[in-house]
Amino acid sequence: MAMEPSAPSIAARLDRLPVTRWHWMLITVVGLGAFFDLYEIFLGGVLGSVLAEQWHLDTNEKSLVISSAFIGMFFGAIGLGVAADRFGRRRLFLMNLGLFSLFSLLTAFAPNLEVFLALRLLSGLALGAELTLLDTYLSEFMPRLGRGRYIAWSYTIGFCGVPVAAFLGGRFVAQQHLVIDGWRWLLIFGATGALIVWLMRRNLPESPRWLIAHGRHDEAELIVAGIEATVRAPLPSPAPTPEEPAVRLTITQMFAGAYRRRTVMLWIFQVLQTVGYYGFGSLAPVVLHAKGFNVVQSLGYAAISFLGYPIGSALSIPIIERVERKWLIVGSALTMGASGLIFGYARDTALIVSAGFVLTCASNVFSNAFHIYQAEIFPTSIRSSAVSIAYSLSRATSAIIPFIALNALEDFGPGTVFAGSALILVVLCLDVAILGPRTTGRGLETTAQTDARVPAVPEPRTS
Repeated sequence: MAMEPSAPSIAARLDRLPVTRWHWMLITVVGLGAFFDLYEIFLGGVLGSVLAEQWHLDTNEKSLVISSAFIGMFFGAIGLGVAADRFGRRRLFLMNLGLFSLFSLLTAFAPNLEVFLALRLLSGLALGAELTLLDTYLSEFMPRLGRGRYIAWSYTIGFCGVPVAAFLGGRFVAQQHLVIDGWRWLLIFGATGALIVWLMRRNLPESPRWLIAHGRHDEAELIVAGIEATVRAPLPSPAPTPEEPAVRLTITQMFAGAYRRRTVMLWIFQVLQTVGYYGFGSLAPVVLHAKGFNVVQSLGYAAISFLGYPIGSALSIPIIERVERKWLIVGSALTMGASGLIFGYARDTALIVSAGFVLTCASNVFSNAFHIYQAEIFPTSIRSSAVSIAYSLSRATSAIIPFIALNALEDFGPGTVFAGSALILVVLCLDVAILGPRTTGRGLETTAQTDARVPAVPEPRTS
């Protein structure tokens, strides 16, 4: 009787692989999905500026335009993230992008604010787990020693969607195009692009690590053997890898043993990180407008600043494996806080745009580091659930920020808003520095089980 491949042998075989054209295909297709997720997120600030004038919105209504997608993402991150641990990464990857494409297209034809907000919420719901699925899925495929670098490449593709949102916004918002308002074309672009990526994703394989965690050894073996067949050079022997048994860890066990420390750290982090990260991206056009620039100027200057997102992501690639990830998070967060203060208080146009550019560069070194980091500190059985539930807190904060920040902007000015953001980022740095484990260069199984062994509920074998 043939011997079943064991969980450690599958993990070790994935970790020993060189990166081939097959891996780059995976990185590209997953990164293109992130492109439309991030395009959608940062489109909120563009739409908030445009619709405030076209639909004569007050401060709270403008806040709803920005936050509506984030409200949906809060629920989507929890529901779809937990479902990915139960039903598989690939299935949820297809579901979320397909639904987003549909709802985004419908939003483009919203006749009024109420319908627009409802459809934006549904679009956010569909996309809620996109980035955490990216973190989980790629971390389970990429080899140990290059994992961070190759996930950073995928995010670099994704973050090109941010300046695209701003540049297209500056180009299309001022007038009608082919009978309909320009801002509606921005949504149609996102919906059409997401549909194309959905078609490309149909050929993605399921994660072998997820299959092993659910007792589906034969399917995992077929996928890994297929990847190995794409390598022409002789493969090294698999290194010894700690066993991750086929078990189902419950959500409550995220707070058991050493996982408690990691979960608490990540929850605090996710509540705070969005203030410095998405807060700037969502509010930059509005802040520039408050500094006296008109809508087109604001979107143009924001677009130049937003070029820092893909550039910062690219800058992270050569350093992501050389600097311990927890300290890279801390250093980049402090840079974000300092450049945010300059952006908030500056009056000179060149200084404002330069500070925004430095902030966005630092923020994507920060973003890539933490997205890779959060997927490394939990075992396969609960990786998607643990990361997505924590990440949903950032979406909740993102939904609240516009109501607080826009009112604070009116009452106290941009400087005070960004001073508060800098203080929050300092608290975030203390959280990661004190509670966060080290992960760089370690295998997923090693990192997940380091001082973190807890009782588990057996996972039923499935065929």
